[in-house]
Amino acid sequence: MSDVSAADGVDSERDCSYQDVLNHLQLNQSNELYTMTRPVKNYKRPTLVSLEVLLYAILDVVEKDQQFIPYVWTVMRWHNDYISWDPNEFCGINNVSIPSGMLWKPDITIEEMTEKDKAPPSPYLTINDKGDVEVQNDQVLISSCRMHTYKFPFDIQSCNLTFKSVIHTSKDIRLHATDNSSEATEWSRELMRTQYEWLFINMKVTTNNASDIVGQDMVIYTITMKRRSILYIVNFLMPVLFFLCLDLASFLISDNGGEKLSFKVTVLLAVTVLQLILNEILPASSNRIPLIALYCIGIFSLMLLSLLETIVVMHLIEKDSQASKDSEADKGRSEGGNKRGKANFQNSHGGQ
Repeated sequence: MSDVSAADGVDSERDCSYQDVLNHLQLNQSNELYTMTRPVKNYKRPTLVSLEVLLYAILDVVEKDQQFIPYVWTVMRWHNDYISWDPNEFCGINNVSIPSGMLWKPDITIEEMTEKDKAPPSPYLTINDKGDVEVQNDQVLISSCRMHTYKFPFDIQSCNLTFKSVIHTSKDIRLHATDNSSEATEWSRELMRTQYEWLFINMKVTTNNASDIVGQDMVIYTITMKRRSILYIVNFLMPVLFFLCLDLASFLISDNGGEKLSFKVTVLLAVTVLQLILNEILPASSNRIPLIALYCIGIFSLMLLSLLETIVVMHLIEKDSQASKDSEADKGRSEGGNKRGKANFQNSHGGQ
């Protein structure tokens, strides 16, 4: 008897599928109700769009082009008035994943983006029984960011990612962030995989609500990061300082030969090469001269003065040496004239 009742229980269970839910909603590719217009039954009510952004990696920071390239994870959620069902009628199914092209999506863009995201967007989005829609995307962003290189390589940079609608005003879409600054910072640190040469400090979340119906809501994520300066210290600052020490040590070289002058010129050319490398790193549009440029200019000036001093000293030595030779020659000629005069005097008196 127990085996028969168990078999009856299995037969009595209803088989449910996600397609049953879609058939109930009449959700298909040809139903324009879900794709053509903003999904509200009253057009006067705006669509509330919540946004969550997490920083996954700092791929690159190009100071010369003033570009910031992060890898971010974005989640958008909004409500669709035409989607709802009772999970009890569909074996407890409370969410369904469908192709992203089957539903209307907010036209949220990033204001600082300079190139289109090359990573393919997520092909699916998720809906639940209450009508909430969620779409997740991983994006590699190439965005503009004004670099402040005055303290390079000990600088701290802050780059903004401003999310807003392309054409919809606050009358149609109200945009807000679901996480605050501390939560976004903590979660980003947990997800962080690579930071290139930068150390992630924090992420600040700011929501700018439009003051009138013709304005647009914006959510600004400010990513603050600090440069890892140890490589620049080892590969640039210390070699320049070492070249200055070599230039100072060259004062111990004798001024008689030309080795000292050639050595100083070689060291000066080496510093010039490092300055050319620095020029390739720093942006040309910087309003203030970076401290590292002043550092290089100062050392270059000291070495140039040292070279000029060597040239002047060698010129004076050469001039003094020539003067000594001329005086010795004059003295030799005068002594020779005196000897000839004495000889002539003796010869003349001896003949008498």
